[in-house]
Amino acid sequence: MTVDVLPPGPRLPIAAQSAAWTLRPWEFMDYCAARLGDMFTLRLIGQEPWVMVSHPDVVKEVFTGPPEVLHAGEGNRILLPVVGANSVLLLDDDAHREQRRLLMPPFRGSHLAAYADTMAAVAKDEIAKWPRGEPVRLHPLLQLLTLEIILRAVFGLSEGARLDALRAELVRTITGVIAKIGQLTLVFGPQRVREPVIGRYLRRIDRLLYAEMAERRRTGHLDERGDVLSMLLQARHGDGRPLADVEIRDELITVLVAGHETTASALAWAVERLVRDPGYQARLTDEIRAGGHEFVDATVKETLRLRPVLSLVARQLKAPIELGGVPLPAGVTVVPSIYLMHRRPDIYEDPTRFRPERFLEQRAGTYTWIPFGGGVRRCLGAAFAEYEMRVVLSELFTSCTPRHTSEKPEPSRRRAITQVPGRGATVVLG
Repeated sequence: MTVDVLPPGPRLPIAAQSAAWTLRPWEFMDYCAARLGDMFTLRLIGQEPWVMVSHPDVVKEVFTGPPEVLHAGEGNRILLPVVGANSVLLLDDDAHREQRRLLMPPFRGSHLAAYADTMAAVAKDEIAKWPRGEPVRLHPLLQLLTLEIILRAVFGLSEGARLDALRAELVRTITGVIAKIGQLTLVFGPQRVREPVIGRYLRRIDRLLYAEMAERRRTGHLDERGDVLSMLLQARHGDGRPLADVEIRDELITVLVAGHETTASALAWAVERLVRDPGYQARLTDEIRAGGHEFVDATVKETLRLRPVLSLVARQLKAPIELGGVPLPAGVTVVPSIYLMHRRPDIYEDPTRFRPERFLEQRAGTYTWIPFGGGVRRCLGAAFAEYEMRVVLSELFTSCTPRHTSEKPEPSRRRAITQVPGRGATVVLG
């Protein structure tokens, strides 16, 4: 691949760029955009060149471009040791379209109401356990809450030994061990290192999931259940074949990884922002008690704009293509920056300010509000995640009054591939 035709990048050694990206990604993107504009090239250890883009017209070209040229699955290969080879995140072309078709039904809007009671019940039970009147880090508590929602609404588990065992293993593994492996191992470490390290911690989870699938088939009555696992056990490929257990396993882990840590972090950011503006907190609480949700939904959207949990999406070029009038060779990875897009002053007035009402004044743009990506690869669970945030925030702000412990906003801290509140969204619950 010829790299001298790529857009300019920062004049830093690869090791320095890799360190800046790993330690301070938001600041590094700001630094590059301020000096290089809407399109620039990053060079990171162990990666083909990244061409980062943040102009709405170019992002639209990426999201609507030919998927056989713009491979998202290959851009997500760093997740292979966790989610498995059958994950919809890692597939491209016909395989991706087929798997997306199978996964789509349980995440359509018509199913969200069926999950509402479960989400609300879990939120109420978990929040009731949280300490009152003393500083508490909400982020880890929200991780447990969103994990419980996935175990019940997605995996369809009710009280019992398997739920307890799976919960314990997931807490130990997903919220502990994998996060501690670190960004260098997950992103820059060679695959031969990543797979055995991460796989070792997933084997016990796999055994529990396969046992649940076998028992669910023996018990039957799958059509009477509304959880995602039961729907996948009944799903059929286009040729009539049922999904293999390993396919179901990979998609369940995908939903867990994509919907647990990200939603918990987004909720933590929402609370971190709201507790610093009593007017917004009062407005949100009053609306919830009156039975409304418009301002809650706007708050969710503004949180995901200003504090996107994921900073980017990636597409690996399988053939040369022109984007924004710039010819790019096959092999590079085109990276729409969610963070930079959401902070464009030509799209969002006063873009660094938390201002939920902006989404009451205007609709979120398809190519300018992109926390879930876009095009045929837009996150399948986007509606589920936004609905879950509405339910959890509604329960939290009507059951207690969170107060901040410091006037100073919490900095962003990297946790694996996500950005989380640097002090864990520390509040006092009144």
